[in-house]
Amino acid sequence: MEENLYTLIIYTENTAGLLSQVSAVFTRRQVNIESINACASSTPGVHKYTITCYCTEEMVIMLTKQLEKKVDVLQAKYYRENDVYILEAALYKLASPMVLANKDISRMVRLHDARIVEVNPIYTIVEKWGMSNEIMQLYDSLKKQDCILQFVRSGRIAITKSKVEHLDEYLTERMHKYNQQKLNETDHD
Repeated sequence: MEENLYTLIIYTENTAGLLSQVSAVFTRRQVNIESINACASSTPGVHKYTITCYCTEEMVIMLTKQLEKKVDVLQAKYYRENDVYILEAALYKLASPMVLANKDISRMVRLHDARIVEVNPIYTIVEKWGMSNEIMQLYDSLKKQDCILQFVRSGRIAITKSKVEHLDEYLTERMHKYNQQKLNETDHD
């Protein structure tokens, strides 16, 4: 079976130790996490994990089901590359003497839509926002100039291209069921 890069978006309650439970699901299935981003979501009290991994579709379906079985996980869904809008950030620390001596380096930064955010006599910091391949293209170009002192990039952040927020639908349905249950309990009293 063919392995592809999948993006999993997992909504959870804000509970200590949950990240360890989530990563354990991947470990048990021997699937390596390529990137992870955890942050508060737009829904109060709900956190969002964006995780990428290479695996088969069969495996990502299994991972998603296992994640949804966790008590504090509200919803887990997986997406193919075309189903989500993604973005990453990167920082490049470059040797300032080389940047000043070689105008091609500054030109490369501009051509890749990156920007210089700090310059001092020792180093120059460049930031780049974009797709993974764009970030790595700038990295490869700068590496050829032998001017990189440090490099770091973030985990992927992603939003779906769907017209609706799946978590909102889920929470609305859950609230409706809860209200129905309360109404039924009141009728039986």
